[in-house]
Amino acid sequence: MKQVKAFVEGEEIIGFYLLKSVGIKQTNGAAPKDYLDLILADPSGEISAKFWDATHTDKETFFAPMLVKVKGLVHSYRDKLQFKISQIRPASPDDGHHITDYIRSAPVAPNDLVYAITTAAASIQDEDLRWIVNECIQKVGDKLHHYPAAKGMHHNFYAGLAYHVVRMLELAEFIVVQRPFLNRDLLIAGIILHDIAKTEELTAELGIVSEYSFTGKLIGHISLAVNWITEAALRRGMDLTSEKIVMLQHLILSHHNLGEWGSPVQPQLPEALALHLIDQLDAKMQAAEDALDTMADPGGWTPPLRALENKPLYRRKEL
Repeated sequence: MKQVKAFVEGEEIIGFYLLKSVGIKQTNGAAPKDYLDLILADPSGEISAKFWDATHTDKETFFAPMLVKVKGLVHSYRDKLQFKISQIRPASPDDGHHITDYIRSAPVAPNDLVYAITTAAASIQDEDLRWIVNECIQKVGDKLHHYPAAKGMHHNFYAGLAYHVVRMLELAEFIVVQRPFLNRDLLIAGIILHDIAKTEELTAELGIVSEYSFTGKLIGHISLAVNWITEAALRRGMDLTSEKIVMLQHLILSHHNLGEWGSPVQPQLPEALALHLIDQLDAKMQAAEDALDTMADPGGWTPPLRALENKPLYRRKEL
């Protein structure tokens, strides 16, 4: 079956793909008609798709995520490939395909990722910080095995959140050796907790975010994580004004760096600065890797990338 990233303008495609999102929209004509606005995907990438002749039954049949069989034509719209669907149906058990085979996931097994995170948590020497981190990990439960880190920006795949945290922990272990003035316990705790409340901010299934939750929309993962730290500290009987609690909360509150990016304060601790930069490095490099991996040709330019200030990247054909 042809991978999405190998689609070529003008070719007809028949195959099974993941229905990653679906919305009902209307045409702009004098007599507007409903159509399905879809995203089809497989582990190689995704493509915008339209099903113009949607019936009332179609609108009640298709939802995300689900596996579908489609027939249609690849064409170009505003310099991007798009898929015009002529036929679509849900996959059936008799087809012999499983939805998990069409879902992009972290390149490391989820159990290994969670083990790396819990091992890092156990290595925190400060008993209070270690206790708080473990309380938050337990609060998340099984979600850490499969949740994505975002809806679309970076690490938006199965177990993407855990993969993001583990890659950041690896960077942190290098940096605390290179920069010994950094407090390892505080930085490791901040990395594990900085995005952990995305498990409550996002509504996700099979690593695919369908929407932001009610709590996520009104509070957000940064404030949620700070609340979790407060709750854990109270259960341990800690003074909420103690330096270590305030510093850990500062790392979470400042890790986006700017107010327009969601942070109420900017980094004012060396560990907070390190956390922000490590987070940015891993997020931007993942966005770059994703864009390069979904290119069908051996060389050329990616589309403009939101995570890189809408700049494209060039992939070399060879050195």
